[in-house]
Amino acid sequence: MEMIERYIYAVTQKLPQSQREDIAVELRGLIEDMVEERVGDTANEKVVEEVLLELGSPREMALKYTGKKRYLIGPELFDPFLTVLKIVLISLTAALGIVFVIQTMINPIDLLDAFVGLIVSLVTAIPQAVGWVILIFALVEYNGGYKAEDLALDKTWSPSLLPEIPDRKRQIKRCDPIIAIVFYVLVMVLFTFSSNFFGVYVFQDGTFQHVIPFLNESTLSQYLPFILLSLALFIVKECLKLISGKWTMKLVAYTLIINLIGIVAVIFLITGDAFWNTQFMSDLAQAGVVAEGSDGYSVVEAIWINCTNIVLIILLIGLVWDVVDGYIKARKQ
Repeated sequence: MEMIERYIYAVTQKLPQSQREDIAVELRGLIEDMVEERVGDTANEKVVEEVLLELGSPREMALKYTGKKRYLIGPELFDPFLTVLKIVLISLTAALGIVFVIQTMINPIDLLDAFVGLIVSLVTAIPQAVGWVILIFALVEYNGGYKAEDLALDKTWSPSLLPEIPDRKRQIKRCDPIIAIVFYVLVMVLFTFSSNFFGVYVFQDGTFQHVIPFLNESTLSQYLPFILLSLALFIVKECLKLISGKWTMKLVAYTLIINLIGIVAVIFLITGDAFWNTQFMSDLAQAGVVAEGSDGYSVVEAIWINCTNIVLIILLIGLVWDVVDGYIKARKQ
């Protein structure tokens, strides 16, 4: 019966991946035996519900199989935790490696200094990344587990509360949050270690000269905590998507809240004059990239003046669509 399959699905989702198949077979046999003992071959939904109530909530049943009741990150979240941790560490290492390559290409003479900087960055950044990932998942686990709350199985439970087995067409593709996490980690690394790479690269006779930065290097350190916090919140949002595996109204609510915080933070950051390089156009003219008074200069100046609005529009479209798309898919389930 469908209710039995839904119960088995809810239980196995809280178990380690390697144990799910065997326990599903064992649990299905147990339920069928209990039903048969009561009514023989004439099972009905009421009898099945009584058996499932006797067995207890999926969370309680999963605990019986694992034999564990206290943990920092439980079996339900452990697989997503390992996935996110691997993504973050690989992205972090790759990003720092890219920074190292760019630095050596720009200044080959400083190869040793760049290599030492790479090692120092890895030693300081990796423990912090691991710590933040552990903290995020520990907080989710401490709050009862994301899925457990969604299923409302922590308090009064009955088989009628079991969710439908999610339609694959409406699930969140694992690649989507993974790609997003990689992107946010790369941006965090660039802002933290190589913000001077955001700019126009000036070459003369095929030789690199310098970078004309988009950002105000003298004030960026004041904005950096807000930038990193905003990106960290977006990573939390993608972790929740990875944990949930499907759109729910609760996930839509979390996404809406985090996106609103992100929008407010970005508006606060980029609308201030101190965030951008106020000498950008004069630096371009001085470097000979564009001649002051030319048509090209006017075009670049117009783009530069409106860059704040362009960034805001792109961000708003992306974040609003993120919520709308999730809401549409959540309503269909």
